Amino acid sequence: MSKLVDAQTPAPPSQGGIAWRKVFAFPNPVNEYSARITAALVVVLSAATLLTGFGWGLAVIAAGFWLRVLFGPRISPLAQLSVKVLTPWLGRNRLVPGPPKRFAQGIGAAMSTAAAVLLAAGVAPAAWILLAVLIIAASLEAFAGFCLGCTIFGFLQRRGLIPEDVCEACNNISLRRG
Repeated sequence: MSKLVDAQTPAPPSQGGIAWRKVFAFPNPVNEYSARITAALVVVLSAATLLTGFGWGLAVIAAGFWLRVLFGPRISPLAQLSVKVLTPWLGRNRLVPGPPKRFAQGIGAAMSTAAAVLLAAGVAPAAWILLAVLIIAASLEAFAGFCLGCTIFGFLQRRGLIPEDVCEACNNISLRRG
């Protein structure tokens, strides 16, 4: 059975308690256009934060990345705007594997969190440089359709650092949709 399964598929009945897999589910596959629109929103928020110098923006950006990494698009305001409003309005759909996108969100979470910590520690230049790098990576995704995090995911998977079964569709072209 393919690992390319929609996260909305009901989980098997549990014996009680919280279905943690469902709580922390990430969609697979994901609509590439939703991911690109979310990246564009990250670019806008990040550029506004960088240009204004408002440090609270870093906390908002980091929180958004963490929400998307941990819970998928379900509770992230930026992801909800892109998935529920902007992508349907655009009317485009191209399904791509979810695990590389989640990995990319994790890189964004790490970078934005590090930037927020650096700013709080009084190392503003390093924080703003990290935010600028994040803007470049998110811009590549949003405007060129090139996901740097997905590329790193593929590299790590080919080197055996990420097991093949994490994303079968990444390795088997016949399982890809789109």
